[in-house]
Amino acid sequence: MSLPCSDQSIRPKKLQSASLPRGVEAVRCWCGDLCKVKEVTDFSDWLGMKFFMCANYKSDPPESISVYLRPPSPPPLCMYYRWIDTEMPDWAVTEIRERGRRAWASLDLEERHGKAEAEEKGERKKEWKGYCVEQRAFIDEMIRKNQEEKLRLEEVYRQREQAHEAERERKRERARAAKAAEEAGDGKGKYPRWTQ
Repeated sequence: MSLPCSDQSIRPKKLQSASLPRGVEAVRCWCGDLCKVKEVTDFSDWLGMKFFMCANYKSDPPESISVYLRPPSPPPLCMYYRWIDTEMPDWAVTEIRERGRRAWASLDLEERHGKAEAEEKGERKKEWKGYCVEQRAFIDEMIRKNQEEKLRLEEVYRQREQAHEAERERKRERARAAKAAEEAGDGKGKYPRWTQ
């Protein structure tokens, strides 16, 4: 790690400017300029580690002569970088452990929340099933009462109809008897009004 690194796949992506550690001398990169000192801010195995990087690694955009005309940026001069630290600093190790602890605590809290939510959902489902059973029993009871009331009313209407029919039959019988008596009578003493 102390040699210049040509493997760009492991080059840190998130970094910030840092100060040169005590006892370390500044070095020059392949293009001959003094290197910048950078510190890794990416949450990785290199968190907090410092390295030298070519000052021309990323070209600054050139000055534009007008608002509408901007020349293209030149390509980087060299891809030099070299690690200063060979181990992570204590604060970075502590930070990684703390982030790991927080991540596990968050995961545990999420799992407990999910379990509590599932239990609550199960309780609501159980309550809903109980409510549905009660409502079904109530509806069945109402249907049974309605059937009984319907049968009672049908019996009352049937009895009324029979009584009404018996009364009509009695009146018919009386009318037949009166008609037969009138036809059988000789009409004595009774004359129509217009003949009197």
